[in-house]
Amino acid sequence: MRVITTNQLSYGVAVLVILPPSETKSDGGRGAPLDLDTLSFPELNPIRKQLAEALVALSADLDASRTALGLGATQLDEVDRNAELWCSPTRPALERYTGVLYDALDHRSLTRAGKTKAADRLAIGSALFGVVRAPDPIPAYRLSGGSKLPGMPTLASLWKPDLSPALDAVDDFVVDLRSGVYHQLGPVRDAVTATVMTEQPDGSRKVVSHFNKHYKGLMARELVRTRRTVRDVDGVAAVLADAGQRVEIEAPDRIVVLTD
Repeated sequence: MRVITTNQLSYGVAVLVILPPSETKSDGGRGAPLDLDTLSFPELNPIRKQLAEALVALSADLDASRTALGLGATQLDEVDRNAELWCSPTRPALERYTGVLYDALDHRSLTRAGKTKAADRLAIGSALFGVVRAPDPIPAYRLSGGSKLPGMPTLASLWKPDLSPALDAVDDFVVDLRSGVYHQLGPVRDAVTATVMTEQPDGSRKVVSHFNKHYKGLMARELVRTRRTVRDVDGVAAVLADAGQRVEIEAPDRIVVLTD
């Protein structure tokens, strides 16, 4: 492994960071109801429509919805969200998803220029939409990457033939921070992935689970804010090292971020 320290690189913009979604989502919104034609990656719209219609139909059966979506007794409002997919208000995807990663990203605290960069540089994986860019208007919904809808193939087998080619066609250099199940929906050729590991006093390491999302949110924030050129794994590592993170390059497409 190569340990990365800060150094001077040229400036520029050429990176797209794909974030994982979250189970928790904000309510409401001020946007018009869902219109698939307003979303990025329009080639994914046939699958998006198929899944959206399946979720709306499934919402008519409460028990089937609970089973397919893995809902507990206190989460029945998620079924109502799905029932209203085509008529509920939308908001930008980056404002729709909430939770630990998005708290660490802290989009609201970015400068106006930072928010413009976030719109250009961030995308979010989704079991329902495949992938959306940060400004894309979406409603609240419930569908996880590991869900299995009645009478339909797995989400991975449904998405991969179309999602991977769509992401492979992106001109920007891709940093894929999606978790395993969402990564499998559509792996991106040559994208850099990141693993967060903690280093024990004896030098042993283990994968971070509880704070993994927090650190990936911090990674995304730095990749949004940076003025460095990020076109390869060295650029990614240098940006994170600039922010004080301990980074090692494990492979041309993989970095490790170390925490104590």
